[in-house]
Formats: sequence, structure tokens, C-alpha cells
Amino acid sequence: MEILAVPQSQGAVVARSALLPAGCGALARLAGEVLGAPVRSVPLPEEGSPAVDGIANRDALLANRKAQLAAIEVHSGPLLTVGGDCATELVPLGVARWRHREGLCALWYDAHADLNTPQSSPSGAFHGMVLRAAFGEGDPQFAAAPALERGRAVLAGARSLDDGELAEVRAGLATHLPVATARDGAAVADAVLATGAGSVYLHIDLDVLDPKEFAGACYPEPDGLLVAEVVAGIRAVADALLVVGVGITECATDDPDELRTLVPIIEAVGSALGVV
Repeated sequence: MEILAVPQSQGAVVARSALLPAGCGALARLAGEVLGAPVRSVPLPEEGSPAVDGIANRDALLANRKAQLAAIEVHSGPLLTVGGDCATELVPLGVARWRHREGLCALWYDAHADLNTPQSSPSGAFHGMVLRAAFGEGDPQFAAAPALERGRAVLAGARSLDDGELAEVRAGLATHLPVATARDGAAVADAVLATGAGSVYLHIDLDVLDPKEFAGACYPEPDGLLVAEVVAGIRAVADALLVVGVGITECATDDPDELRTLVPIIEAVGSALGVV
């Protein structure tokens, strides 16, 4: 197993995004210690670029994606990606889809749906478009090919959805499990199995957690899940399906005491990937 740190911040446009590179590095080091796994960092510039075609920092993100893809292509074993912003998930999720073909589901632990397009996004931040791009939609230079099959995503703990995202969920693009349902690990596993999936890519944006439990997320939202509830979902899904990759994103703190809160999630992820 390898841990790939991708200290990208250009996919987010909030003030706390400047903290993402340091948070990424600190979380990746902690994960390496907990899992006894090597950590490799993708060197990325912190500079942005102008908004183009409705995407903030578009050219910078395209360059970052190329560097991340080059780092992943040489790796074939279990991979934990530590972001950076959620836009770092486009590459490992796309590679997982290419390697595992039909039947891959994305389990999206996130306070947000990340299902916008450049046309529907209120901010132009690509971290709010990344899952939609994984479905092959939105900006053609980011759209995944092969794309996730329609309906093969489960949004667990999402509680801040834009109108356009809600419309896509209602149209069947993804299954939405609100916080009350996502607290039950068995319900999360059942929802993933109901998509007909044979394997799963697991995404954990730390803003899925309640800020009272973990205050170090880049874009916190109130009334989220507890660490133990996320762990229960990870373990239930891993018992039911093959987990082919994991991403943990949006860590905006390098405080050691705060990061230790996440150790149970790191351990569960390691178990899901067959490490511990």
C-alpha cells in the first residue's frame, strides 16, 4: 500500500483553502505512521490562475491533474490519496473506474454533493464539480472517460446541496443518504449494494464530520456525522464489497491533537484496503 499526498488548494476558493497544503502534509504523515505505509507527495505549485469557462484556477488544475496522473500511473496496489481539496479525487476515481470497468460505485462521504457543472456552480470552485465530472459531464477537459455509470454514487451525510445538484439527485444520478440515515453503517452498505455495484471507491471529505467533532475541515457545515459513524459505514461497506481506492480530503489543520481525532477513520480505511 502507498499513501499519495496531493497538496492541492486551487480547487477551493474559500479563505481556509490556503491551509490545505499544510493540512494535507500533516494528515498524510499521520496516516503513514498509523498504517506503517510509505508516503509519496506530488509536488504542486500553490499559485492559482484566472477563472476560465466558469472554473476558478482552471489552467492550474489541469496542470495539477497531469502531475497527479503521472504519479498514480506507476502504482498498481492499494492506494490512499490524501488531499488537498476534493478536486484531487478526479484522478484516482477515474483510474479506479478505468481499471475496474463497469460496476464501480463511488461512496461519497461529504457535506456537499459536488455535482455542479461550470454552468450551475455558484462559486466556480471545481471541488464542487468533481463528482459530476466523474460522471463524464461538465467541462470536457475534466470529464472522465470512461465515466461512472449513472446511479453509481451514494452521497452519505450530504446536507448542503445546491438546487441544480438536488435536481440531479431527484433525476437518479446519485442516491442521497441524509445524515440521519448515514449514521447507520448497515444502511450505507445497503445503499451501495442497491446500486448493483461490484466494487467501491471511498471518498471522505472531512467536512462530513460535525464541526464539534472535528473543526479542521476546509468548508465545515453544522450537524454532521461523528467519527464513529463514519467508521461504522466504512467497515460495513468493506465487509460487503471490494474497496478499490480511498481518498481523504479537505483537511485544513496541521494541529497534532486535532488530527488524532481522525485516527479511527485512518485505521478503518487501512482495514478496508487490506492493510491492517
